[in-house]
Amino acid sequence: MKEIFPGVFEKEGILLTINLVPGKKVYNERLVKAERKEYRSWNPYRSKLAAAIKKGLKNFPFKKDSTVLYLGASTGTTVSHLSDVMIEGEIFAVEIAPQAARMLMDNTEGRENVIPIHGDARKHHEYEEVGKVDALYQDVAQPDQDDILIDNAKTFLKKNGIAMIAIKSQSIDVVAEPKAVFEKVLNKLEKHFEILEKIKIEPFDKDHLFVVLKFKG
Repeated sequence: MKEIFPGVFEKEGILLTINLVPGKKVYNERLVKAERKEYRSWNPYRSKLAAAIKKGLKNFPFKKDSTVLYLGASTGTTVSHLSDVMIEGEIFAVEIAPQAARMLMDNTEGRENVIPIHGDARKHHEYEEVGKVDALYQDVAQPDQDDILIDNAKTFLKKNGIAMIAIKSQSIDVVAEPKAVFEKVLNKLEKHFEILEKIKIEPFDKDHLFVVLKFKG
């Protein structure tokens, strides 16, 4: 068992986190018993953060006691693994789709460090009680995903805080080449962030660029 980042492990090529709620699965992942602990397998085909880790991610801002705003939480796959890692922290998980938000609430039941929010990432005043956070994670399939990240960072992210975004080229422009879309988005983000990493996450997700950024404030 190798620890890649604090709370993130790898065994025989499989990513794992220690299950915060032993015996409970979130997305039918495999449960593994080892060293008197229960681990959950973390599927990179179901989680872009896991895909980025498999592709060599170097920056992992999620500490045991971090505070994170997660935009586009969906049903809680990645959120649940961050919950395993951030055992003393808080994850404010925002999801706009009603059905996904309901599943998010069900899937994070018993995880006291996850605060599900049924809200619109474009309307951050709806969850302004979140306050300042250490990290901002965004997985939102919208044409204005860059503006959403910038606006939320200005409101919530601490200066020099880390932002992560999975840029989806097809959600921005279905005609343009992904490379051109990525360059346009990165040029816009560079006005507000220092770019730390750019990772193509194929074969796990096509036409996605996973980007790690430091907020200039």
